[in-house]
Amino acid sequence: MSVLNNTLANARVQTERIFQRFTPAQRWEHAILLLSVTVLLLTGLPQKYRTVWWSLQLITTPDRLHLIQQIHHIAAIVLTLEVFYHLIHAIYLLARRRLSGDMLPTWQDVKDAWQMVRYLLFLSKNKPEFGKYNFEQKFTYWFLFFGIGIMVVSGFILWFPVIFTRVFPGGIIPAALLAHSDEAIVAAVFIVIWHFYHVHLERLNLSIFTGWLNERETRQYHPLEYKRLSGENPDTGESK
Repeated sequence: MSVLNNTLANARVQTERIFQRFTPAQRWEHAILLLSVTVLLLTGLPQKYRTVWWSLQLITTPDRLHLIQQIHHIAAIVLTLEVFYHLIHAIYLLARRRLSGDMLPTWQDVKDAWQMVRYLLFLSKNKPEFGKYNFEQKFTYWFLFFGIGIMVVSGFILWFPVIFTRVFPGGIIPAALLAHSDEAIVAAVFIVIWHFYHVHLERLNLSIFTGWLNERETRQYHPLEYKRLSGENPDTGESK
């Protein structure tokens, strides 16, 4: 017993700080976006590829096609409401001068991307240091922002063709069809290959679901943000 007590007394308790990365509202936005986009893809792809065998297995009757279209429209409404909420909330924060500029692209992102290319090609030994968001995360955000915007606008044109052709030429319908379906494919490939790899395969980053990032990952992947939050040098651990 005495040996056990001495072992416990000499044992060091290691603690690690965590930093908030996403607010509960941002996490809910991401969850709604993930759910609605997934449903839209699962119901939209069978309509785009109606002659493929797996699509024929799903759309066997006009009633089933109508059901898939209804689910697609409901998910589209949810995604549209999410987009409007995101924009209105951003405008509100901008009016109150509380909108963070962390996600805005800067010239530093171009230099960081170039430095990362040099590092990957073994032309430099130093990786670029990032703040709260790196250039890859900013590119992902803005790519999906404009991509979803294109899908929302073109989707409503296809949903209400009679209304839109009263104002615009009839050629807007095939243009919207091409933009809507092709952008959906591009977004799906981008999310699966680029976003999913960098966030969940390259390293298991669950901060968008938990809201927090531990000290080790913050120091390693976001050293400038770690320095801002802790006042310490991420390389030496020394305070200012």
